[in-house]
Order: sequence, then structure tokens, then C-alpha cells
Amino acid sequence: MYNAFAETIGFFIMDALEALQTSRHSAAHVMAAVIQKLWPDVKFDIGPATADGFYYDFDMEHHLVPEDLKTIETAMRKMIGQKVPFVRTEVSREEARKLFEEKGQTYKLSRLDDIPEDGVISLYTCGDFVDLCRGPHVENSSQIGAVKLLGIAGSYFRGNEKNKMLQRIYGTAFPSKAELDAYLQRVEEAKKRDHRKIGVEMELFSTHEEIGPGLICWHPMGARIRNTIETFWRDAHYKNGYELVYTPHVGRANLWETSGHLGFYKENMYSSMDIDGDPYYVKPMNCPFHIEIYKTKPRSYRELPCRWAEFGTVYRYEKAGVLHGLMRVRGFTQDDAHIICTPEQIMDEIREVIRFSMYIWKCFGFKEIKAYLSTRPAKAVGAQEKWDQATEALLAAIKAEGMTYEVDEGGGAFYGPKIDLKVKDAIGREWQTSTIQFDFNLPERFNLEYVGADGLRHQPYMVHRALLGSLERFFGILVEHYAGAFPTWLAPEQVRVLSISEKFADYAKQVEAQLRQAGLRTSVDVAADPIGAKIKAAGLLRTPYLLVVGEKEVADGTVAVSIRDRAKGNGKYYQKDAVMTVPDFLARIQKEIDEKA
Repeated sequence: MYNAFAETIGFFIMDALEALQTSRHSAAHVMAAVIQKLWPDVKFDIGPATADGFYYDFDMEHHLVPEDLKTIETAMRKMIGQKVPFVRTEVSREEARKLFEEKGQTYKLSRLDDIPEDGVISLYTCGDFVDLCRGPHVENSSQIGAVKLLGIAGSYFRGNEKNKMLQRIYGTAFPSKAELDAYLQRVEEAKKRDHRKIGVEMELFSTHEEIGPGLICWHPMGARIRNTIETFWRDAHYKNGYELVYTPHVGRANLWETSGHLGFYKENMYSSMDIDGDPYYVKPMNCPFHIEIYKTKPRSYRELPCRWAEFGTVYRYEKAGVLHGLMRVRGFTQDDAHIICTPEQIMDEIREVIRFSMYIWKCFGFKEIKAYLSTRPAKAVGAQEKWDQATEALLAAIKAEGMTYEVDEGGGAFYGPKIDLKVKDAIGREWQTSTIQFDFNLPERFNLEYVGADGLRHQPYMVHRALLGSLERFFGILVEHYAGAFPTWLAPEQVRVLSISEKFADYAKQVEAQLRQAGLRTSVDVAADPIGAKIKAAGLLRTPYLLVVGEKEVADGTVAVSIRDRAKGNGKYYQKDAVMTVPDFLARIQKEIDEKA
């Protein structure tokens, strides 16, 4: 709602999050006003607030360099201190068009055409800068707080690679300098934890232009972790009543026509190939294959629920500009599962999926988990009664498990409501991970049935469920959460045996053989290098345990144990721990692995 004064300038009374987004949006306008003064030939596109700050896209002859950010930022701070008002004006379409034509703002004219004929057209003025904007904004620039410009990037107009490349400046704003400084510290920590940097340092994975962007090659060390994750995941699924399935990487076009993917998702699918005269597509999702398995025979209510899971590799076209390490790729392996059940079973099934998700995430070291419930959108398939029942089941399951949650009204997919689980990592960033998604669309499209206790045919409920999401993205999150210093049960190399000199190489190899025989991931370093250099080399891989052997250890049949220094945070440093026999060390490390400490 508006207050009396705010109504004239479009300033809303808001909660803290909305106020922060409003101040950031306003900061983008202040930045644009400064840029207009510095480079009058500039043409502006859009400048929204984002989850962590703001940006503005613009077109001008001057090519920005990092030094320009300091100049812009200084001028922004000056303008913020001057309490420049934000003034809102509603105008006709003709008035707006005339204004932006006179200013030569072609991108604004294009955005003006996006506003519906019956839509309100509002302008916001801040100093000499006038923008096409629906707002809201702060009353005056002093309410923006502390600002920092973060970087320069390129961005295609409207995100289309066929359009002109614009320049983009990213920035952020916070109510106080202390909050800004804390954020910037988190940003620096995030840079240190960047999975792309650590991935190279630890030789975990790589991408190659020769192979194609967005396609991941897993190196031996990364593959060790992946195999450990997959083994744990499979064992956990069997213990929780799932069966595993495997499905092909391609399917006939008619399969994707029935599922609706060719109608709604074709632009994200890879081009068809001709096989024996039939068009085939590389799969973007696993669900139609699981449905076809279900349809191989008549099903009774006694067989339900069916819980089928798969590590299924899928391929989806993503624009080159959004690809990002492991976080956004074109080929990835989904820890996919589908639950097909009766309406009476749905509440228990959803609750069990939430419990299972929480167990999985806590095993991987994530403790802060929040649920987001997305409800029926304006356009949806399926009877209202089914939507109500499904949504109530999701909400009841969230409450029964005692989870913190938010409701996203109208945020569900057209084919069903869903729960998204988000986890916080070691530096407080929130990641969207597990999804529990109802589907009223595919059971109807594929005519799924089961015979009920009444002897009649019924349509089952279907739930899409991913715990980790994609294995690639999850691995990227995991690398950054631990800064590469994985817990012992996940570490690509759990123990490295180091000899003080080559004289003790045979004993070091004997110790390493015992560890390997016990099932540990281990290596031995018996080179002539100084022990300090050997320890430094192990630190690059963040190996949790080093066993150092020299004359005394050979004589006593022991090993000198050093462990990663947890206080250092990056896992590259070690502290001496204890001297013990190999069997005692094996008992110790095995307990740590079993407990996933």
C-alpha cells in the first residue's frame, strides 16, 4: 500500500527483503545517471535488481575497463549523498515514445513495445536521468546505502546471440557499510572456493572446446569421488525401498510427442537423427522411459507404490553465455526417480521423500535446509480436486517433518505443485537442490492405469523426484562447500604415505599396500624430494591423512600421523597428530569413514 507522500513517487512501504531489492534497483538508476554524465552518447537497455545486487546493460562507443568502475563508483557515492529524489510520472504511450525518440534511446523504444496496450507506462527521474520503469524506488538517493561496483561483462540484447552485444556493469548495495563489507568478504571467500579453480588444482574435471562447451570430462580423482557418491546413493536407495533402472540415451520422436516435450521443450532438445527411417532425439529427461517400463504389464494396486530411480544422463541445449563450469552444462547425469502410487499413498510417499532427502543432505555435510512449496499457476492441467489434494499432501508432509518453509503462490509447473529444497553451504549461500514434483500431465498423456481394490481401472499419481539434482552441479556445490577439503569418506585420496628418504621406501610401500588392501584410497611418495615438498604436494589434493615413515617408524613398526589442519580452512596444511601402529590407524580412519564425520 502507499502512504500519502510515497504515492507521488511510487515508494512502497515494504518488508526488509523488498526494501533491499528496491534500494538496489535505485542504485542501478544512480549508476545509469552517472554513466550518462560521463558518456552522453550512451544508450540504455535494462537495469534490474538481482538476488545479490544489480546490473545495467548499455550500448556506447567507449569500451569500459576496470579503472572506469572506480570513477563511476566515486560519482555514485557523491550522488547518493546529495539526496537526489526519485520522481515517478505516468505518461501516455505517445509521450513516452516521443521522449525516447528525441533522446535516441532505441532500446527503451523496444522495451516500450513490450508493455501491453492497457498497461500503465511510468517514468522515473533521478537527476537528469529518465528511465522507463515500473518501480518502485526509494524516496531519495540517500536511502540506497553503501554501494560497490563488482565487474564488467558482455550481454546480448534480450539474451539473443543474434543481437548486438551490450556492456553490463554489475554492482551491489547494502543498507550499511558493515553489511557491504561482510558481503564482499563472502565474495572473496567464494572466489577462493570456485569449483573451476579447485577442479584444475586437484585435477578433478575439465571441459574442452574440441569436445564441446558444457560437456564434462571427469578425471581419475574426480571420478573417485563420483564413484563414492554413486555407490552411497545406490545403497541408500535400495535400503529405502527403491529399485534401480537403466534407460537408453535416445528415443523415437513419437515418444517425445506423446510426452509433450516436442511441443513445449523442443528448443532445448538436441536435433533429431535418422535411424532406420525414424527420427530419434537425444533424451532431455528420463521420465518417459520410466513410464514405458510401468506400461509393460497390467498393474495392480498391490504393486504400488513403484519407486524407480536412475542415474540417467540427459542432454539439454543451453546458450553458450549461461554455461558455467559444472553448475550449468549441456550434458549431465540426473539422480532421477519416479514414484507411481495411489491417491491414498501419496501423503506417506511425500513425507518419506522429504525424510530421505534430509538424510542424504546431512550425510554430505549440509545442515541448513529449507523447503519452498509452489502452488497451482493460472494455467494448469488436472482437476482442481487433484491439485488441492496434492498441495495439501506436500504441505502436510513439510509440516510433519518440522521443516522451515515458504509458499510460492502460483509458482508450480502447469502439470503439478512441487517442493524445492534449498541448502546453505559453508559460507551461507543458498542452493536449490532437491525437487519433489507432482505430475498430472504425463499419467494422462500416457494413459497410465492400475486396477484398484474395487476391480476398476484408476489413474495413478506420479511424482518426479531428484535428491541431488544433477550430479555435475551437486559436485560443483560440494567442491565449493568444502573448498576441496572433502571429508575422509569422500576424499579422492584418503591417505598418502611419505618416506623421509629413499632408504625407507620399502617400508612405506608395505604400509601403503596394507591400506589399499583394507579398501582405502591411498598413494605412496618415496621420491628423493625433501619431506616438506612432499607434504606440500599432498596439500594440493587436500589429502586428509599423511603417514610419515622414517628410521624410528621402521624400527618400531609404526607410522607418524599428520592430519589436515581444519583451522586453516583450505585443507593444504597439516599438523602432527600421533604415532601409532597401522592396525590402530586403520581402526581410527574406518570409524571416521563409517560415521561420515
